[in-house]
Amino acid sequence: MTIRYDDQVAIVTGAGNGLGRSHALALAERGAKVVVNDLGGARDGTGGSSAAAQEVVELIESNGGEAIANGANVTNMDEVEAMVAQAMDKWGRVDILINNAGILRDKSFAKVALDDFKLVVDVHLMGSVNCTKAVWAIMQQQTYGRIVMTTSSSGMYGNFGQTNYGAAKMGLIGFMNTLVLEGKKYGIHVNALSPTAGTRMLEDIIEDKRMFDLMSVEAVTAGLLTLCDKDAPNRTILCCGAGGYATTHIYETQGIYLPPEQQTPENVRANIEGVNNTDGEQILTAGFEQTNKFVGMALKHFGIEPPKAG
Repeated sequence: MTIRYDDQVAIVTGAGNGLGRSHALALAERGAKVVVNDLGGARDGTGGSSAAAQEVVELIESNGGEAIANGANVTNMDEVEAMVAQAMDKWGRVDILINNAGILRDKSFAKVALDDFKLVVDVHLMGSVNCTKAVWAIMQQQTYGRIVMTTSSSGMYGNFGQTNYGAAKMGLIGFMNTLVLEGKKYGIHVNALSPTAGTRMLEDIIEDKRMFDLMSVEAVTAGLLTLCDKDAPNRTILCCGAGGYATTHIYETQGIYLPPEQQTPENVRANIEGVNNTDGEQILTAGFEQTNKFVGMALKHFGIEPPKAG
């Protein structure tokens, strides 16, 4: 089966360079009409130019596709809403949103300025919130939508000097998890891409050119394309880099129960082996599932049969 996007409209943020550029070109090549959004700033978010986005549009058009350039700053809701209106005026729908725009302002937490911390969170997290908010009602009305967040191993596992970036990227996972629940009845699927690629975001970090060359943007885009077609999964964190593909899951151990008279920090510490025991651990898909588990354990202790789910 060939993955196609014929008659679909996609918005790709940060699409003037790197991964976003690769995503936009690949979506267009497979039939999508594409809004190529890019503020045109430097890696740290300074400056701006429409040249990069316009070049991508010209490439798409030269290959027989349809695209428009847009320079909205994803942190500015008025500009984001105008971008979505531009897509609706031209094509009448929005099927796919790829939240890819991002900047870096790396410093250890002791040295990072709060303004730099906030700006990185604003671009990555609130920028994705703004763009998603702007298309959400459209996708609800269509009863169809595909949204991809761009997360990072820096958020899921940590990376020195990237508290701002890591906080924003992990925040996107929480954002995704709840959108999955709220979008399900409208046919809206929300997933996350965790990429590693040889882009300007990593050019100062990876000095070995052989490694850099292996980490092609096209390898990551191959994964991205599986998260936003008609048969896309839902709530998947897909990790891609250098031709490797994996998924990340958040597991919770079964844990233990302590009766009221034993609920002390000393007893929690004394039973930490049981708390950490991975036998029977589960992937939970909603916050109330954790509550139900713990309350069920307590009810059983008092001889009360927990209510059946559903």
